[in-house]
Amino acid sequence: MIKQKVALLFDDEKGNFKGDRIVEYFISWLIIINMIAIVLESYESINITYFYYFNLLEIFSIIVFSIEYLVRIWVADIIYPNLKPFKARIKYITSFMGVIDLIAIVPFFLPYFIKIDLRILRTLRLFRLLRLLKLKRYFKSLSVIKSVVIKTKNEIIVTVFMVFLLLILASTLMYNIEKNAQPEAFQNIGQAMWWAVATLTTVGYGDIYPITGLGKLL
Repeated sequence: MIKQKVALLFDDEKGNFKGDRIVEYFISWLIIINMIAIVLESYESINITYFYYFNLLEIFSIIVFSIEYLVRIWVADIIYPNLKPFKARIKYITSFMGVIDLIAIVPFFLPYFIKIDLRILRTLRLFRLLRLLKLKRYFKSLSVIKSVVIKTKNEIIVTVFMVFLLLILASTLMYNIEKNAQPEAFQNIGQAMWWAVATLTTVGYGDIYPITGLGKLL
């Protein structure tokens, strides 16, 4: 059946023949080109000169991603044979990658159905960045990251919790040490926490810093 052959092209687990590779490489490169275009569009001179081509790329990408999304809904009952057709399609639509696939195309179509402020439209266009997450499906090596996170989730949770405690402790101490010397910079523990985050991440904006001897020691 044609549907079964099409399903193999989009099945992340079973697809292993030449056509599957072509689809993977085509969509993967299209996503990468989209990301390069987003970067180039931020240069005003390039955007003005090549706006027409950027627009063509966006329309072409939307057509491809929309077809991919609809096809995945269509063949969901084959990819999930243990479920009834309706439930199989719902499973794909509500899955993480299904949501990403939808978000990657929805902002383009919204202005045609809803009157949207230009500023909001610009913000919605940022959702194009989520197309990068679609690469997870096509680059199998990215699944290694997921498996590592799953296997070490307990260690990660402990690490994050310890960092959070460190931030609270450092912020509280710095607030109590510096609040009299710098009442404007350290008005509360929240502002002190901003200092702690900037210091811990080694960003060091220099907008808030200790001036007392004890504060510098801390």
